[in-house]
Amino acid sequence: MCGIVGYIGKKAALPIVINGISRLDYRGYDSVGITLLEENKLSTFKAKGKIDNLQKKLDQKTSKASVGIGHTRWATHGKPSVKNAHPHLSQNREIAIVHNGIIENHQTLRAFLTGKGYVFRSETDTESVAHLVEYCYHGNLEEAVVSALKEIQGTYGLCILSAKERELIVARRGSPIIIGIIHTGEYIVASDLTAISEHTNNIIYLSDNDVAVLNETGYRIFNLKEEKISRKVEKISWSLSAIEKGSFKHFMHKEIFEQPDALKRLLAGKYDAKNSIPKFGGINIKELDLKNIQRVIILACGTSWHAGLVGEYYLEKYAGLQVEVEYASEFLCKAEQLSYRDLVIAISQSGETMDTLLALRKAVSQSALSLGLINSVGSTIAREVDGGLYLHVGPEIGVASTKAFTGQVLSLFLLSLYLGRVRGCLKAAECDALFKQARALPLLLKGQLKGERAIIAIARRFKRAPNFIFLGRGIHFPTALEGALKLKELSYIHAEGYPAGEMKHGPIALVDKKMPVVFVVKKDDGHSKILSNIEEIRARKGIILSLIEENDKDVRKKSDYVIKVPSTIPDLSPIVYILPLQLLAYHIARLRGCEIDKPRNLAKAVTVQ
Repeated sequence: MCGIVGYIGKKAALPIVINGISRLDYRGYDSVGITLLEENKLSTFKAKGKIDNLQKKLDQKTSKASVGIGHTRWATHGKPSVKNAHPHLSQNREIAIVHNGIIENHQTLRAFLTGKGYVFRSETDTESVAHLVEYCYHGNLEEAVVSALKEIQGTYGLCILSAKERELIVARRGSPIIIGIIHTGEYIVASDLTAISEHTNNIIYLSDNDVAVLNETGYRIFNLKEEKISRKVEKISWSLSAIEKGSFKHFMHKEIFEQPDALKRLLAGKYDAKNSIPKFGGINIKELDLKNIQRVIILACGTSWHAGLVGEYYLEKYAGLQVEVEYASEFLCKAEQLSYRDLVIAISQSGETMDTLLALRKAVSQSALSLGLINSVGSTIAREVDGGLYLHVGPEIGVASTKAFTGQVLSLFLLSLYLGRVRGCLKAAECDALFKQARALPLLLKGQLKGERAIIAIARRFKRAPNFIFLGRGIHFPTALEGALKLKELSYIHAEGYPAGEMKHGPIALVDKKMPVVFVVKKDDGHSKILSNIEEIRARKGIILSLIEENDKDVRKKSDYVIKVPSTIPDLSPIVYILPLQLLAYHIARLRGCEIDKPRNLAKAVTVQ
């Protein structure tokens, strides 16, 4: 849950590493640090809080060092402080390490190393790795790192630097490490592509248990048995503008407005009109196996789990499948029995969410078929599933997910149509009509964005509200959950999402004249029941904010505030209804002075359990 950057080459490392960790600050962090190799000596600078605090310590510092590593830390072991910030140094201060992940046996290592005379300066699990590498060092850093890694239990993305050898060593188990190849002898390494993309589009994704040595003569990749490994050099297509805010004040605001174009890209080339079926390049599962599926299990966390709940409706309706949507972390605790008749769909924007990855591995170990629904090409989940559906919505920098959610929902809709056709549950004409509705979404969303001013006015009204309830029925319940999540992530207002029918079973006790209740209302089969729910809130003097279609006069009359949304078929309504809720959460947070792109205590990619 933090960021790693390393550089080795002929340029000054200091500005490259600082700029790199600045690119990663959206992942969330509480402290920051950098180590430079300067004339056979390691110079380390750390600060608690933001990168600006580190910059103050580095002001007017010039350095000719062309090798350096940097880190943004999100505390796991040990409170946020300078002493717990990375990089961590070995006892002789000749080895520096930055680390993402958790060393599970760090207490055992700490006890062993303390017995050997090592003194620990921090409360972190990472410091045990620095001392262990020194303990194993006998003149060759590569050998010392391999020896140390064989003793480590847990997860790691590591970047290691020695005062005695002009090279970088990186290693990965369960936490991403990417190598960017600028030129032979010049490399940038990072835990995220955003720190690399402005320097090169030639990258290598390390796999678990890979170790790489980078120096002026080139690079080598091997495993812990010291067997040479070949990894494909891939090209990334991101432009620098994709990871910059442009004219927007916040990445989240930009990404909300990118959704029409993002969904248009997602839909491009996704339909075989001749055969009336969606088409995907990466499913890689035989149609016969898909016909024989008896059950689908969706594994996800947070916003992706909400998208999975929408997907459950689609898969049951169009593909005739039994579907279970599981929190990945909870799936790991269950004694679930799977087989080749089960299809597991792992949903993760980053493709690195640790709980989802481990749940996927558990399912695959029981012979289940697997698909990944991901946005990051080359990520761990993308490489471990049988087939992958890429969102192609572009990099998402804001911690609170927006365009990834709508991309996930639309992808699940298309996948359901595909499986429905393969399994004979959906007729060609029906599929054609449904895809036509999906193709209209980008234009609908573009029109919605023109109504931002009205949402800002509502945000001003509710910016001081202490609590919110979000209610929806059927396929609109996940929208209520996601709307509540966005609000609490960004504004720190307590918000809960419920199925509207559950309101009477507890939540109604919270309703008073200070309680805003947001209704997600579609003129469908549940409309009359929603009207009854609204009346119950009105009777208790709750404040009613309703998301409605233009022609819904009944709900408009009973609401204190309304946000109008364009009409589409009920199954695609979660995509058009969530956009104004994203904007509402954004503007309430902005008016409250919250740090929108980096909400407190949150990280973009949760790569630890």
